[in-house]
Order: sequence, then C-alpha cells, then structure tokens
Amino acid sequence: MMSTSNRNRSVTRVMAAVLAVVMPFASAQSTSPQTATFDVTMRVVADCKISATGIDFGQTGVITAAKTGQSNLTVTCTNTTPYNVGLDAGDGAGSTGTTRYMVGSGANTDKVQLNLYRNAGSGLWGNTQGTDTMTGTGTGNEQTLTVYGEIPVQKSPTPDNYKSKITASIYF
Repeated sequence: MMSTSNRNRSVTRVMAAVLAVVMPFASAQSTSPQTATFDVTMRVVADCKISATGIDFGQTGVITAAKTGQSNLTVTCTNTTPYNVGLDAGDGAGSTGTTRYMVGSGANTDKVQLNLYRNAGSGLWGNTQGTDTMTGTGTGNEQTLTVYGEIPVQKSPTPDNYKSKITASIYF
C-alpha cells in the first residue's frame, strides 16, 4: 500500500505533467476581437449643373399685342458656391447680345424679335457676367430660376414656324 505522502507526490507529478502540456496553449491565447481603424475620405469641389425647359409662345396671326411665356432653369451647385447664369443671343440670324430673333424655316428670311428677362418685363438677360446675368449662391439643392420671355408688338412675318435655340451657361 502506498503511503499518503507518496500518493500526494504522485498526484502532484501527474498534475505537473498535465499543466506542462496545457500551459503553452493557455499562454498562447489572445483576446478577441482584435481591431484596426482606417480613414474614409472624399474631396468635394465647387461644381454646378444646369438644365432648362423651353418657351412656347403658342400661335398667333397679326402681332398686335405682346405675347409672354416663361422657362425654368434648374441650377444645382455645391453648397456656398457662387454662380452666374447667362443666356446667349441664340442662333437666330441677326441675334447679338440681348437682341434676339427667331427665324422661319427653309427659304423664309423673316424674323420674329423676342426678349428674355431676368424679372417679369424688365432686366434683359444676357451673357455678360456682372452686367446682365443672374447671380446666386449654391445650396447643394436644386434652385429654380425663371426666364421671362416676350414677343413685342412688331410687323407680322410670313406664316411659318419660328425658332431660336438659346444656350444657358452657368459660371462658377
């Protein structure tokens, strides 16, 4: 029979052997989870976009009264970006600056004068920055600018479809 002290020594040796095998694994464990951080970046630059709807003055015979119509320009600029919106003279023959004409089709050389305004009935809208353009500051959202059009009383032209293509430009 084994004495108590020998039995305790044997148990201690067995426990020491078990711990010798288990301890390297226990000390190799790490805490979970491990983490890392990273930056997410983007650069926003001053930018603007513009779109436009047309003006249709309908139809008329003799032009004995002014005809009016309007168009909307939609401007979207980055927040706090200052801008100017200009309108060119259009592609109608004889158009220059804020003097604009619509022209007929084919061999028809008649013209119809038209005026484009920044405000209803006043402030001709041109393309010279600081003089006859519309100014504003971007908000980051769409902004609507109204173009007020007028066909003044004038000599009635040959019956035809009259047209001019106006280009709206945004400067920022």
